[in-house]
Amino acid sequence: MVALTERVQRRLTVEKVEIAPDTTAIRCLDWDRDRFDIEFGLKNGTTYNSFIIRGEKTALVDTSHEKFRQQYLDTLTGEIDPKQIDYLIISHTEPDHSGLVKDVLSLAPQAVVVGAKVAIQFLENLVHQPFERLIVKNGDKLDLGNGHVIEFVSAPNLHWPDTIFSYDSKTQVLFTCDAFGMHYCSDDTYDEDLKAIEEDYHFYYECLMAPNARSVLGAMKRMVDLGEIGTVATGHGPLLRHNVAELTGRYKKWSQEQAKAETTVAVFYTSDYGFSDRLSQAIAHGITKTGVAVEMMDFKTADLQEVRELIGMAAGIVICSPPSTGTAGVNAEAAIGTILASANNKQSFGLCESGGGDDASIYPLRNKFAELGLKEVFPNILIKETPGEQIYQLCDEAGTDLGQWLTRDKAVKQMKSLDSDVDKALGRISGGLYIITAQKGEVSGAMLASWVTQASFKPLGLTIAVAKDRAIESMMHVGDKFVLNVLEEGNYQTLMKHFLKRFPPGADRFAGVKTQPATNGSPILTDSLAYMECEVVSRMELSDHHIVYATVDTGRVSNPDALPAVHHRKVGNHY
Repeated sequence: MVALTERVQRRLTVEKVEIAPDTTAIRCLDWDRDRFDIEFGLKNGTTYNSFIIRGEKTALVDTSHEKFRQQYLDTLTGEIDPKQIDYLIISHTEPDHSGLVKDVLSLAPQAVVVGAKVAIQFLENLVHQPFERLIVKNGDKLDLGNGHVIEFVSAPNLHWPDTIFSYDSKTQVLFTCDAFGMHYCSDDTYDEDLKAIEEDYHFYYECLMAPNARSVLGAMKRMVDLGEIGTVATGHGPLLRHNVAELTGRYKKWSQEQAKAETTVAVFYTSDYGFSDRLSQAIAHGITKTGVAVEMMDFKTADLQEVRELIGMAAGIVICSPPSTGTAGVNAEAAIGTILASANNKQSFGLCESGGGDDASIYPLRNKFAELGLKEVFPNILIKETPGEQIYQLCDEAGTDLGQWLTRDKAVKQMKSLDSDVDKALGRISGGLYIITAQKGEVSGAMLASWVTQASFKPLGLTIAVAKDRAIESMMHVGDKFVLNVLEEGNYQTLMKHFLKRFPPGADRFAGVKTQPATNGSPILTDSLAYMECEVVSRMELSDHHIVYATVDTGRVSNPDALPAVHHRKVGNHY
């Protein structure tokens, strides 16, 4: 059954489907959502998935986003009498999955809330009413009867500190909430079309899971003892059934690559306070783009010994300011004291406000780090209002700056590491000089490029190599549009010098440069020789670059008699 409701500019639908014996999924499909938590753009909407398991007793796994309140509750009550719900299993308390917990408990006050200890603590502040609870830890089991025995797997930081997985041994369904999910909305309940979803699957991993790669590996190690997994019932996107081994294998491979990083940054935040989680996630995403690992730690649940150990191994420290009062403030104060006592002058740091209205001031903390001799890599990120796309882009770029700073010595070493003959030979491959410009919502970007080549006649297409740590990389995913500006021989120095300089995080790349808007919304450089409006069709991931294939929609040459600039290098192991 599919229940449909149309809203102006927002299509919200609900799918109800049996995914295994005695197991029903209620999938709330948000077709038109184009951003998730503001900082990450979406191409294909998203879904919020909830599940009913019926044995002799009945369990509801997660709820949904509050925007689906009436549709979700109508579907739930049409499927089951809420008085028959014995257990409400909370995979984690992030609002897009627990936003309707209070509503469900008002209909099913007898339901026992099942979750990790931290999840139960968070829920007490969320629902503000008494409820029966059952705290579970890794390896605990809950027998629903008729063979449905639910085993719990501890999976903290995926991507919330209170996450647990739930495995039904009878149906071999593993309920994983955020992990192994994706922001992808379609009529397909499952992952039949691997090619259609793999771009969104990887992007989701990069944004939400890569900063917690070691936690991913820890959870996957604990999954091994569960037995065969036939279906991964995710909290977002299609459920995994046809490509379970392939897609979980990719998580393991990507996480192992992240975990092997020689350099680590500790990122501290406070879940469910202001915009701390979202801002820290954006900074962490920028860091991981440089090949540096991230360990995220929630001030609310931070163990002081774990804080001490993390600071002892970290090359960089990022703190999103915690609240100055309350229990969370007291916990954070103790953790920050431990951070300061454990830090040393070989480390780098960056600070960010959380925008919670009660933020502890970051200026005294900045001064204390400076007194200890730590290097401040990016200026304090100050939140004066609800963060928009530009603030999240600033955070991403600040993280990238920190990662690049920490790997600068390694980068120089690599430049000198190749065989000199091979290095010089590779450097003899010449290219042109181009500037890629893009506008995506409120955010604009630009990049000087030389690794550009025509790739097809029908349709007209070209490829561009984009380094993973370039800010514009996030604006060149499938479906994104940009302009390729061709620089002119003898008249490129000014533009090249401008776009070669290092911009501070969040800076306007086009300040002082003459531009005009293309039909696809991206800036055209007025002083370029020619321009082409392009749309990204596919991407291929390499070790340190993405190869972006784009079709050319339209273009123009400003001076037919002029020649394009040519770029000659002497070496091939760096730009």
